[in-house]
Amino acid sequence: MKKIVKLLRTVKRKFKPVTPRIERFVPTEKEFLNKKMFIHDIASFDLCYDELFVQEMYNFLAKRTNPYIIDCGANLGMSIVYFKELYPEANIVAFEADEHIFSFLEKNVQSFGYKNVELVNKAVWNKDDVLSFIVEGGAGGRLEEQSENGNYTYKYVPCVSVRKYLMDKQVDFFKIDIEGAEYEVLKDCKDLLNNVDNLFIEYHSMPEKRQNLHDILKIVQDAGFKYHIKEAYTAKHPFIERKLNFGMDLQLNIFCYKN
Repeated sequence: MKKIVKLLRTVKRKFKPVTPRIERFVPTEKEFLNKKMFIHDIASFDLCYDELFVQEMYNFLAKRTNPYIIDCGANLGMSIVYFKELYPEANIVAFEADEHIFSFLEKNVQSFGYKNVELVNKAVWNKDDVLSFIVEGGAGGRLEEQSENGNYTYKYVPCVSVRKYLMDKQVDFFKIDIEGAEYEVLKDCKDLLNNVDNLFIEYHSMPEKRQNLHDILKIVQDAGFKYHIKEAYTAKHPFIERKLNFGMDLQLNIFCYKN
């Protein structure tokens, strides 16, 4: 705990808020923890900074000095930086579907000089496949069937089942932030969740699809987890209007742990 407090003080002292002049989706660079951080979208960087280094969403206590961490939805790599600052000897497997964002992820892992980090340029799904993917450019890209509704850019991305990364291994932290594919992934590997100590899920609800929060909670409960839920995005007055956040009407952070 002392280490993470020291880390936060260092980050807050060295981090200077980004000026409003920087446009979204314009590549830029910034010094972060005395290293060069390559940024594809300043809003995504700011969001990750707030969630990880201010709110400390992923802070956890590992039972060993070299925890095994699976990071589904790594984006530009702020989560990897956080995990590696928390546990420098951690072994991390990180997935990022968008090849453009993945290039920034690669450069940041190299810039920070991290070892024992495996980067996978694939979307996490319930099987190995190739599926349609909405390109958002920031932190909101997701697997989605192509639709005439919305001005979205689509491309096809390779997908992979995460089962082989969970099998016969003790997983200290399993992070799933994959913009709506979480239920399919959890169904695919639910029999292996007994290998996981800590599980983070960002739940996404789409207005045109059946909500499956109760199914997700049953999966984690059956795997022996207790859970804690925090708001990520909700409507202010859901009975009156439900404004969408990049096509989603509800986002929740679910923290799952075992006693």
